[in-house]
Amino acid sequence: LYTSGDFARQVKETFEGDYKLRFHLAPPLFAKRDARGHLVKRQYGPWMLRAFGLLARLRRLRGSWLDPFGKTAERRQERRLLADYEALLAEVARDLTPEKHATAVALLSVPEKIRGYGHVKEAHIARAKPEEHQLLATFRGKSPQRAAAE
Repeated sequence: LYTSGDFARQVKETFEGDYKLRFHLAPPLFAKRDARGHLVKRQYGPWMLRAFGLLARLRRLRGSWLDPFGKTAERRQERRLLADYEALLAEVARDLTPEKHATAVALLSVPEKIRGYGHVKEAHIARAKPEEHQLLATFRGKSPQRAAAE
């Protein structure tokens, strides 16, 4: 987003005079954690545009064993969420009936409620998963209480 030149052009068109860019980031490999274990954002200067450019060029490494961020808990969780969603899609496609359509749409829309990064994403997951379990039990024709007991 920052490396194509569009961002710099838009900033120059929008602002006049002497300004400085500052980026507030919490890189998972470098950021400190607060008392609750959440990553703490730090302010970085305009030199980050060069760092973003480097990261953009290294995007080919994403998902490979050389990916420096691929081993973080957040990335492992993202891969698990994706695998779970793919399995859910397969189940819904296999068992879909006209009567289950509305439940299937609601069930497959749950991931749209998962947004953000770090502890923000974790909170969204914590709120979305119980809804997903309840909808999945309904889709499977079980009462949510019976499904929770199994």
